[in-house]
Amino acid sequence: MADSASPFAEPPSCEATTSARHNSSVVSRRALILGSAGVVLGAAAGCSGADDGATSSAPAGSSAAPRPSPTSTSATPTRSAARSPAAQPKPRVTGVIAKNLDVPWGIAFLKSGDALVSERNSGRVLRVSSAGKVRTVGEVAGFVAPSALGEGGLMGIALAPDEKTLYAYVTTVTDDRVVTLSLAGGRLGKPKAILTGIPTSTHHHGGRLLFDREGMLLVSTGDAENPSAAQNKDSVLGKILRIRPDGRAARDNPYGNRVWSYGHRNVEGLAFNRDGRLWATEFGDQKADELNLISKGKNYGWPRAEGRSDQPGLVTPKVIWSPTSSCSPAGLAIVDSTAYIGALRGQCLFAVPLKGATAGKPKAYFAEKYGRIRSVTAAPGGTLWVTTSNSDGRAEPGPNDDLILQVSL
Repeated sequence: MADSASPFAEPPSCEATTSARHNSSVVSRRALILGSAGVVLGAAAGCSGADDGATSSAPAGSSAAPRPSPTSTSATPTRSAARSPAAQPKPRVTGVIAKNLDVPWGIAFLKSGDALVSERNSGRVLRVSSAGKVRTVGEVAGFVAPSALGEGGLMGIALAPDEKTLYAYVTTVTDDRVVTLSLAGGRLGKPKAILTGIPTSTHHHGGRLLFDREGMLLVSTGDAENPSAAQNKDSVLGKILRIRPDGRAARDNPYGNRVWSYGHRNVEGLAFNRDGRLWATEFGDQKADELNLISKGKNYGWPRAEGRSDQPGLVTPKVIWSPTSSCSPAGLAIVDSTAYIGALRGQCLFAVPLKGATAGKPKAYFAEKYGRIRSVTAAPGGTLWVTTSNSDGRAEPGPNDDLILQVSL
């Protein structure tokens, strides 16, 4: 994965196409989401040809997972002072932070309480205040926007602890890559590639970035519509990678390369709980979408298994949604002891109670009210920032789409 001078290309990822937000299937989809959430550890909407779930066999302890970063609110779960950890969450939208955005994908909070937000289709990085002031910090040079119903573009972002450098996962003409950009003077500098050569396709790009407590960067990649590569530990496709800030493999990785876990189809959500356990959302193909507890060196099954499996050596998901038309799990945030998951085709926010290495039944909120939900990020003060994804070509945008919603718990 040597650095290359090639420009940005776009990778494949599969979030099944959604028609207009208010079509003839609204009632039946709402009934499926609300009526089936919790069945088979959660039956919610997913994405056919996109992402399912698998079963988990061995719980991962905090000793097997990288620890969450204490310096980044996108990496560290926050705890609301307004309620005890045992209290049931009551998510409610309490405001619109920003509107008329172009597929907001990644959110990284600054110590000031403002956030940097990436736009998938425009390549812009925005600075958004809690009061709703939006200004452009810059555009990532060399980025390539997705075409038609394709995926890729400017995806996940993560802030270095000193807030002087932004890390971004982007599509170029030739590949997907991780780049760094200076934030000196409050403006975005030129991208410097630290990890290149991630193969691309129309769908399945992965794209989430997250720092752990050791200062290593976790990078999720999709299988780029090449399923067999997910089982190849020498390939970067279908993996969660763990790299040093300069792009080299972390020293304690299990296989002597950048791979931390493998057998993934398309992971778009990564988050730590307060015990340091790493969780990930994963799109299934047609059978099941997944919420997985990630352990060092483990095999999460794709394409040998989708959803639950009793095959030796495969980790089974903690939660599955079946069929995939009920969920398509994208962004993930953990606050107190609850995982919050954005559902693209499910068009809702799922709340999943967590207890140690176990997960309870998902409960759907805001079903069909705001359309496709993509990113979910823990914000200062114990709230969530939640983005819609209705201008990504798979839905009929509302008059102010796309939005960043403030969700109180």
